[in-house]
Amino acid sequence: MISLANIQKPVNKELQEFEKSFRDSMKSKVALLDIITSYIIRNKGKQLRPLFVFLAARSLNEVKPATYVAASLIELLHTATLIHDDVVDESFERRGFFSINALWRGKIAVLVGDYLLSRGLLLALDHKEYDLLHTVSDAVREMSEGEIMQIRKTRDLLTDPDEYYEIITKKTASLFGACMASGAQSVAADKKIIEDYKQAGIFAGIAFQIKDDLLDYEKSSIIGKPKGNDIKEKKITLPLIYGLMKASEKDRKHIISLIKNANRKKHKIGEIIDFAHNSGGIDFARQEMSRYKHLSLDILLKYPQNEAMISLLTLIDYVINRDK
Repeated sequence: MISLANIQKPVNKELQEFEKSFRDSMKSKVALLDIITSYIIRNKGKQLRPLFVFLAARSLNEVKPATYVAASLIELLHTATLIHDDVVDESFERRGFFSINALWRGKIAVLVGDYLLSRGLLLALDHKEYDLLHTVSDAVREMSEGEIMQIRKTRDLLTDPDEYYEIITKKTASLFGACMASGAQSVAADKKIIEDYKQAGIFAGIAFQIKDDLLDYEKSSIIGKPKGNDIKEKKITLPLIYGLMKASEKDRKHIISLIKNANRKKHKIGEIIDFAHNSGGIDFARQEMSRYKHLSLDILLKYPQNEAMISLLTLIDYVINRDK
């Protein structure tokens, strides 16, 4: 599998400059905020979303100052939503490190998330990038709607594939769409190109989320067993949705009962995971992941295949072949 370092090559210089501008965008005059934002920066993830922004822009034109604003805006708002998610989910871990929620508790975490949201909004306004602000703000609205829909459907035990796709399109794919659209917008691409890039990002984001859901059913390299975190949280994702659709009434009721009443027992989680495998749910989800990946690639293959575009296509492949 190609490395992320190779994918980044066409925009290496831009990413290095982005790191500085992103750090600057988080600075505050409040000492505690600076401590917390420094912690966030030290433990940042792969920053795939800014990479999507830069590659999308560079595949169409030279990167412009607006591209840095777009990438920082995306990453600030994405980071804020992750912090808020950890509070909602009562999660004490993020990317293998303690979450802000764990170290500074919920009240501080919510306020830090709000601070980052405000920094993103002000960054766009200060640079008069109103179109970028609209694009990214619309994605944040969709993400919030998707999360609320998922919470409601978790209580009902979601088993409708159409609702599943609506939720993941809103809560995950909308931001990928915003990454691609804002990258195109930042180099003054026309509306048709921006819409194409947005749709390619949405399709890639759907594939990304299906992969994320599949990882919950795959064996951990550390313990050799599937994690089953979604099952513990009573989240029914595509592998189980498909299996339940194909199951007999008796088997369906049994699996639903396990999810409702025994979702914390390891051997019961194992039974549910085995059901997803044996029912064809895992294979179906992999097929769907591949289908959405190719829908994304097909849009982008219509455009000139320069070095940045090749990296962008490779990045889409990378995010669904990752192992974590």
